[in-house]
Amino acid sequence: MKKDFKIGYNLSSEEHTPNALVKNTQRAEALDFDFVMISDHYHPWLDLQGQSAFVWSVIGAIAHSTTKISLGTGVTCPIMRIHPAIIAQAAATTATMMPGRFFLGVGSGENLNEHILGDHWPPTLTRLAMLEESVQIIRELWKGEEFTYYGEFYIVENARIYTLPDKLPPIYVASSAENSAYLAGRIGDGLISTVPLENIMNKFDEGGGKGKPRIGKLDVCWAPSEEEGCRTAFEQWTNTGINGELNQELATPALIEQAASMVRYEDVAEKIVCGPDPKKYLEKIELFAESGFDHIYLHQIGCDQDGFFNFYEKELLPELR
Repeated sequence: MKKDFKIGYNLSSEEHTPNALVKNTQRAEALDFDFVMISDHYHPWLDLQGQSAFVWSVIGAIAHSTTKISLGTGVTCPIMRIHPAIIAQAAATTATMMPGRFFLGVGSGENLNEHILGDHWPPTLTRLAMLEESVQIIRELWKGEEFTYYGEFYIVENARIYTLPDKLPPIYVASSAENSAYLAGRIGDGLISTVPLENIMNKFDEGGGKGKPRIGKLDVCWAPSEEEGCRTAFEQWTNTGINGELNQELATPALIEQAASMVRYEDVAEKIVCGPDPKKYLEKIELFAESGFDHIYLHQIGCDQDGFFNFYEKELLPELR
């Protein structure tokens, strides 16, 4: 395979403890992964996944336990649970600690994480408008000047960020639909998506995304057998089989579990690459690359990260090189 893209590894905050996330990043760096993405949740998708650490604390530990690997949030929602002025400061601090190695991934979020302070969960178009305003605030605060703003959704009074990196991090915008892809092209420095679809890429280009980086996430589950991998994926990540907007609209892991109870085993097996056959992984990676993604990161589902890393080193890395 001709590798004209960067390959990354997913840090699943929903499945692993903070210390394990740091350890996994160190292993990814040792295996020459180009970058890692770390999820930012208040709750896991399902109770069974079991974790959900505060991402900025974990990133601080990663900053001082690695030296070369890049890291991005995949993704942070700066519209409700955390005010964009705070995200601006957190991201600026992180970029100062990881010079040239950090990028901020943002999205319009899920009710699962954002409703916890009692705020009304807005409809999609409102959330996208909030996201646009929040990115505007972040960029203004990154100028390092005192900033006051009274907008449609947010107020910022006499705020100034003093700790700024020499080079500001790029902001990538997540999308799984045409309206958000267009917004990502218009306000973002790049795209983050889980769907290698032509219409998403076209809308990103229409919004102004031509020539900008595109990051794609690929769910996988390495295991000694395909059956074991599919079983683990079905047990740990059933939420991937929920269609439509329910993952964005449901408020608790218990409600997502109810929706996931209607997902069939084969629904998950069709979406996630499972088992020990490297050809299946390489074919799916190639599909993402052919769709226009120049950054592709792998999310190994379940607890056996060491097994996945060994498989990657012996079976995938030689082909990707």
